[in-house]
Order: sequence, then C-alpha cells, then structure tokens
Amino acid sequence: MRALWFDGRLQLQTDTPPPEPPPGEALIRTQLAGICNTDVEIVRGYKGFSGILGHEFVGFVERADSAPELVGRRVVGEINAYCGECATCRRGQPTQCPSRTTLGMNRRHGAMADYFTLPAKLLYSVADSLPDEWAVFVEPLAAACQILEQVTIKPTDRVVVLGDGKLGLLVAQVLQLTGCQLLVIGKHPGKLDILRRRGIATRLVAEPVTGYADVVVEVTGSAAGFAAACQLLRPRGMLVLKSTFHGDVQLDLSRLVVDEITVVGSRCGPFPAALRLLEQRLVDVEPLIHATYSLADGLAAFERAVEPGVLKVLLSMA
Repeated sequence: MRALWFDGRLQLQTDTPPPEPPPGEALIRTQLAGICNTDVEIVRGYKGFSGILGHEFVGFVERADSAPELVGRRVVGEINAYCGECATCRRGQPTQCPSRTTLGMNRRHGAMADYFTLPAKLLYSVADSLPDEWAVFVEPLAAACQILEQVTIKPTDRVVVLGDGKLGLLVAQVLQLTGCQLLVIGKHPGKLDILRRRGIATRLVAEPVTGYADVVVEVTGSAAGFAAACQLLRPRGMLVLKSTFHGDVQLDLSRLVVDEITVVGSRCGPFPAALRLLEQRLVDVEPLIHATYSLADGLAAFERAVEPGVLKVLLSMA
C-alpha cells in the first residue's frame, strides 16, 4: 500500500505491507486525512516520532473481528489507544494512560496511508448527512470541545483566544456557543474574517486591547504565545494551553505565582460532542479547507500546509 512516512525525512512509500489488525482492532481504509500543526511539528522534530503520519481521518471499516457491526461503516476515531486496565484508565482518564499509543504520533502508525488499524472501541460512525470533508475535522473539533470539559466558561466571562490558525478558529466557534464576551487575536486578516462573518470580535496582534480577560486560550503554535497570553490575563485568571512545540519555551514562573494564574493543559476531547456540532451545523469548517491533494502528492501537500496564511490541507486516498 501507499503510506506517507517520516523517519527523519518525509517520504512517500508505495510498497508498504498493509497492516494486520491485532485482536480488538479494526482495519480501516482511509478516505481523507488532514494535515495538522502537530504533523508539521513532528516533521520538524517534535517527539522524535518515526513512522506513518496522520491522526485526523475519515474512512471505512474493512475488517473488525471484535466488532463486526462496524464493517462497511464510515468512521472517525479517537487517537489514543489505551490499556483500559491501569489506575489512570480506571479513574476515567484513558487519554492519559501511561502505556497508550497515539495514532501517527507515538508508537502507532497513522492514517496517511491506504490502510491503518485502530482499536474498534475508539471508532464512531459518521452520519450520512456529514460529508467526508467535514467529518475529517472531528478530531481537532473534539480538541476544541475539550476546553469546555475542563473549564467552566460563563456568559459573563471575558475570553480571549490567542491565535487564528486551524485550531484557533475551531476553538473560537465552540466558545461562541457559551455566550461569553469573546475576542480572537491573530495575525491574518483573511483568517479573522472567517470569524467576523460569524459575529465574533477580532483584533490583529498590532492593535491595542483594553482590559483583561478572565480566560485566555493560547492556540498560536508559537513559543511567544505563552508570554503574550499572560499579559492579557487578569490576576487569578485562567490560561488554557492548546499549543505543542518543538524545542524549549521560556516561562515567567514568577508572574504565574504573583498573579495566581491557573494554567490548564488541554489535548484531546469528546468525539460525540464534535460530531453533534457538525451534524447540527453549529460549527462551520468549510472556510477552513484551503486545498486537497492526493496521497501521491503528499510531499507537495506538506509544503503547501506550511505556507503563510494556509489553513487546512487535506489528503485524499483516491
């Protein structure tokens, strides 16, 4: 089969053996895969991953011995394959399982291939009304929804989203549903226009912002975003971190202590919530799609994905 490999350099392989699903896992034929900022960071050296990339996907189940009802279904799936037996899993935190593997990121080949495997318990059927181009956004949208699983945001709260990339635009749309006083700060007028058309207030980074926020969500993908986010927070405010970085980040820990800032790291989130938001068209992902490439043109797709101003680039297995 074809697969987009990274082992220090990105390459398309055309003779990779199809995977054999272990017990409890399903064999999935990929339809679409999305290039995420984390994929870009992996190619730059983040986490030292080697293997097939990709964790945002929609595909069809070809085989699932432990869940035959899934065969032929169009699915999306969670990315953390957990043991289900350790103390962390038993207390209801499977995405933090110490022995987990993570699709396309940690000891598990990803979805940028004709076929891949994933535990059947992690799969969710996709409604017929949801096109592939929308369904492929379920994983990052679930990550946006995770903020509301961790933090209570009231309609009276002032919330700032710092960053106008793919995840930042999804986070803003999810937080808008709370009725909070929302402001998104970014560098790209074209990206911010997507939110302005939905009635969300925006500012360019060079424009002044008055007052302080109760909650700041940092989604810049830049190491400088942490410091910028702290400047926007009121004392005893809450900082939610969604960015991952390759390399070290300098922190002003004294500022966190003196201002008694609460810092929340936020990763993967609830798939049922994300599917519901997409099915009800409460979140619009169509403007986020900038290009679709065939898997055969995967290298060119990654080059496009890192161009300034580009949002989501998709890979089609057709």
